[in-house]
Amino acid sequence: MGNGRATAIRFAQEGAKILAVDRDPESARDTAALAEKEGAECITFEADVTSESTLANAIDFAQTRWGHIDILHNNVGVSLAGGDTELLELTEATFDHMSAINLRGTIMACKHVVPIMRAQASGSIVNISSVAAWADYPLVVYKATKTAMIAFTQQLALQNASYGIRANAILPGLMDTPMALEARVSAFGKSRETIAAERDAKVPLRGKMGSAWDVANAALFLASDEANFITGVALPVDGGAMARIG
Repeated sequence: MGNGRATAIRFAQEGAKILAVDRDPESARDTAALAEKEGAECITFEADVTSESTLANAIDFAQTRWGHIDILHNNVGVSLAGGDTELLELTEATFDHMSAINLRGTIMACKHVVPIMRAQASGSIVNISSVAAWADYPLVVYKATKTAMIAFTQQLALQNASYGIRANAILPGLMDTPMALEARVSAFGKSRETIAAERDAKVPLRGKMGSAWDVANAALFLASDEANFITGVALPVDGGAMARIG
């Protein structure tokens, strides 16, 4: 299971009303079905993060339906599957496409939700970055965009703190998710078991990758009232990987 779907389900377990936004309507319906099993209201909405107008429509739909938006959770990203490479092989088209997905979409979603949250004098925004921002990571665009995500989140937090809006970033480490594993199976021609074992061996905590539920639980905390005095943080969820840098 991916981080976004797990987060939707985890929020549903706590009684959230959810707008599941995805460019793939079938995937969104699958997420909604799982969320509804938890007794939550979960509505799907088709949008593409590379299109600002569709993001604006999604946020307007949520605001119209429920009258307020308490949480914006931005969970989107692409690396190997987006054609990311080391510097000397990078093309403009790859850079522009991946930047639109990994960074611009989140910024534009925030652009349209912040006025609503300012009027409410409350709101929590959780953005998904990556430990690739801080680690030795060979692929240019993913590292650059996920590093920029942290800087943007800090700016968002500071410029909206006086309005009662909090903004935080989560930095997943080596996770056992479809995006992380299947793309590497395809790119490197190794079995899923081999890729998983190699990744497990790099994790200090129990020698095991994290799961989507680890990211979901971190997102739930940062979005909740229990994190009321936390804003502008970049929280690694990485099994201790960042602790050994240096």
